[in-house]
Amino acid sequence: MELLANILISAMIAATPLLFAAIGELVAERSGVLNLSVEGMMIVGAIAGFSTVIATKSVLLALAAAIASGAVMAALFGVLALTLRANQVASGLALSMFGLGLSALWGQGYSGLSAPAFPRLFVPGLSDIPFLGKLLFGQDGLIYLSLTMVAAVAWVLDRTRLGLIVRAIGENHDAAHAIGYRVVALRYLALMFGGAMAGLGGAYLSLVQTPLWVERMTAGRGWIALALVAFAAWRPWRVLLGAYLFGGITILQLHSQALGVKIDAQLLSMLPYLATIVVLVVISRDVVKVKLTAPQCLGKPFHAAD
Repeated sequence: MELLANILISAMIAATPLLFAAIGELVAERSGVLNLSVEGMMIVGAIAGFSTVIATKSVLLALAAAIASGAVMAALFGVLALTLRANQVASGLALSMFGLGLSALWGQGYSGLSAPAFPRLFVPGLSDIPFLGKLLFGQDGLIYLSLTMVAAVAWVLDRTRLGLIVRAIGENHDAAHAIGYRVVALRYLALMFGGAMAGLGGAYLSLVQTPLWVERMTAGRGWIALALVAFAAWRPWRVLLGAYLFGGITILQLHSQALGVKIDAQLLSMLPYLATIVVLVVISRDVVKVKLTAPQCLGKPFHAAD
C-alpha cells in the first residue's frame, strides 16, 4: 500500500504541470485562439520562478514571477496574432522557439543550484490516516490549486455570462462582434490567462517536481498539453482525466523497472510521447466529431470591418 501511495502521488505531481498548461490553453482555444507557444511559455515560467526563488527565497514571489512571465509571453503572442493578424500557427511556433532560447540565456549561471523545499499541506489527524491521509492531505498547495482551477474554469465556462461570451466569440466572432462584444480584448484576456497558467505549470517543474534548473526541462510537456485539449474535446473535466492519465504513463516508466518489468529504459521514456501520438491519431480519424466539438473560429483571424 505504501508503494501504491507513492506511485499515485508521483503521478499527481507529474500531471500537475500538464494540467495547469492544458486548462489555460483550453480557455484560450475556447475563445478562438490557437496558441502553439505553450512550450515556450512553460519554460520561461520555469526559469522565471526558479531565478526569483534563488534571489528572494520567497516561493510566493517566485510563483508571481512565473505567472507574470507567462502572461507577458501570451501578450506578445497576442500582439502578433490578434493585433497584427499574423498567422497563429507560425507565430506560436516562433514564440515557442523564442522562449526556449530566452530561457537558455536567462538560465546561465543557475545550473547546479537547488530551489528550497516547497511547503506541503499537513492537516493534523487527517494527514496521518493510512494511505488516504498521505494521498489526499499531504500534497503541495499547487496540486490543490490545479484541481481548483479546473473546477473554476468549468463553472465559469458553463454557468456564467462571461463563459457564455468566451464560448460565443470562439464559435462565431462576427456574430459576437455584431451584438457589441469586444472580441479582440476578450481574446487577449483569455490568452493571457492561458499564458499565466502555462507559466505556473513551468514553475511547478522547477520548484516542486525537480527543484532545480535544467535547460529545456519542459521536455515537450507544452506540446502534450496542446494534445490534451484536443483529447478532452475542449471540456475541462476531461482535461483533468487526460492530464492524470498522461501523468500515470510518465510515472509508469520510472516505477516499472523497480517492479521487475524488464523493458529498456529508452523504450519506457518514449511512452508519454507515443501515447500523445496515438491519442491524436485516434481523434483525427473522426473528422465529423472533431468539427462538432472544436470551436468553429479556432485559429481564424478576426477582422472588425468584415
